[in-house]
Amino acid sequence: MKCPCISVAILVFLFLFSFMGPWLYHASPYDLHPNALLLPPSAEFPLGTDRLGRDLLARLMQGGRVSLIIGVGSALIASMLGLVIGITAGYLRGAVDRAFVVVVDLFLTFPTFFLLLALVSYVEASVWVLIFVISVTGWMTMARMIRAESFAIGQKPFVKILAIAKVPGWKVVLKYFAPLLAPIFFVSFTFGVGGAILSESALSFLGLGISPPQMSWGSLISEGKEVMEIAWWISFFPGLMIFLVTFSLMQISDYLQNRTNRRERVV
Repeated sequence: MKCPCISVAILVFLFLFSFMGPWLYHASPYDLHPNALLLPPSAEFPLGTDRLGRDLLARLMQGGRVSLIIGVGSALIASMLGLVIGITAGYLRGAVDRAFVVVVDLFLTFPTFFLLLALVSYVEASVWVLIFVISVTGWMTMARMIRAESFAIGQKPFVKILAIAKVPGWKVVLKYFAPLLAPIFFVSFTFGVGGAILSESALSFLGLGISPPQMSWGSLISEGKEVMEIAWWISFFPGLMIFLVTFSLMQISDYLQNRTNRRERVV
């Protein structure tokens, strides 16, 4: 599979658009323009305005910053939790592994999205709350993959030799397990970013995610759903951003997974 250069370029552009764009485009995402309600894209407002006359391009930049922070932060925490818990269960085995299976099965008993709904319904949603909630409900798949691979690594002859030589467990994990598990970690992380952005968008669309005056791509879509027939641009552009991020991350994940599988076949 060819290098996903276009997908990487799209992600770089979207990050620059969200974090560097406000330095170049100085319109405020909060200013109201009573004489410019629901205007379509024009020279004055490149992506149009919403029901209160706010500049959609400026709001798209601000919302992108929030969505990307939530996506990357949630995926990073969930992947790190899955890595640490999965390695611990796969390396130590015994009672630790049995406890791991019980906890993961307990989490997986409930559909992830409904678990998200249950958690956010009891707390006031904010960026950091959503990062915590999404990461807490998203580490199980990563942990199960890492655990399974750790079992396989633990059966290799060099690991048994290290155990006979009484090499400290932490050194075995850091020096030998971690490099072999790195490809799985990066694949899970890229999938996790897209999944976290979609989860946040779904919660915001239902009114349980980011609340005003904060904004995200998901909340922008929610704001435009009532006027979609006469102002399509309000929901279209944030939806396009979510699609581009998710699609690009899926392409990168597929590339990393193919590289990992090809390397395993060679080994």
